[in-house]
Amino acid sequence: MKRLFVSLLVIALAAASLYAGGSADSSAAAGQKLAVQIGYENNPGEPVDLAIHEWKRLLEERSQGAMEMQIFPSSQMGTKNEIIDQMLAGMASITLADGAFFADRGVGDLGITMAPYLFSSWDEAWKLVESDWWDGQMKLLQQKGLRVLAANFIYGDRHTLTKRPIRTVDDFRGLKLRVPNNLIQVRGTEIMGATPTPLPLGEVYTALQQGVVDGVENPLPVLDGGKFQEVAKYLTLDAHIKLITSWFCGEKFFGSLTPEQQKLLVESGQDAGRFNNTLQEKAAADVIEKFKAEGVEIITIDMAAFQAKAKGFYDLPDIKEKWTPGLFDIVSKAKAIK
Repeated sequence: MKRLFVSLLVIALAAASLYAGGSADSSAAAGQKLAVQIGYENNPGEPVDLAIHEWKRLLEERSQGAMEMQIFPSSQMGTKNEIIDQMLAGMASITLADGAFFADRGVGDLGITMAPYLFSSWDEAWKLVESDWWDGQMKLLQQKGLRVLAANFIYGDRHTLTKRPIRTVDDFRGLKLRVPNNLIQVRGTEIMGATPTPLPLGEVYTALQQGVVDGVENPLPVLDGGKFQEVAKYLTLDAHIKLITSWFCGEKFFGSLTPEQQKLLVESGQDAGRFNNTLQEKAAADVIEKFKAEGVEIITIDMAAFQAKAKGFYDLPDIKEKWTPGLFDIVSKAKAIK
């Protein structure tokens, strides 16, 4: 009920900020402050949250107070899909998502960026983001009504935290694993032998307590931010996805901004991304030590065995049918380090 109230309040604020005085252009001309709401599932204090506060600082400072960023962590604006629906309706909203969510929104090839063990290094990930292939995907996303502002955020290596140990691939069998609600991660979890259970991140702690799920996967700072280690005591360092994330808004809202406002929003967001990336590596190492102190068993694995099992994902008919023929080879070439 509380989250519903906050979500309705946010929508009202967004509508007021976008429509007070007309478009962003007319508001700027009238000297009115432009307010933008940014919402996400992450909790206060996580690297991503700290980076968003840096984005707010940079945007408001560089716009000399003409643009304001209102921050809503911990799913206060609703689920990711609810926020995206707000964007498509024209609200002045920003959130984060990855290729799997963009695939479900009609740009199917972007889903491959969330495929298991696609990247062997962050350099490969950045190479792909800087490629002509990526630029083409961004144009397709704009046609779907969404505009990426910053795609240079490391979200982290996704590891698996469970209530019973995962030491081998076979240990996934029968495990109910919380995943985000998108096809790529649902099917990627199934190929490893686990049972995917899509849930909003804000519901995971209770779900672990009540046995609705047996585990959750996410980067280490996100796992710690949710305090999931209080109810799940086995951390498997499987690093099944090297996750870059993108912050984006609605194309309708972005098009209503002046060129100067667009530039300020994009450049400050990308600078916040670089700030985020300086925090992530140390944060992950700190979480490992914290988890050990709290009684979590840290499990290392035969990575080759997990990677071999995951290869079956790339041949799944319902995944391949959504991709351009030869997509894996196209992306492999685009991300290659020369």
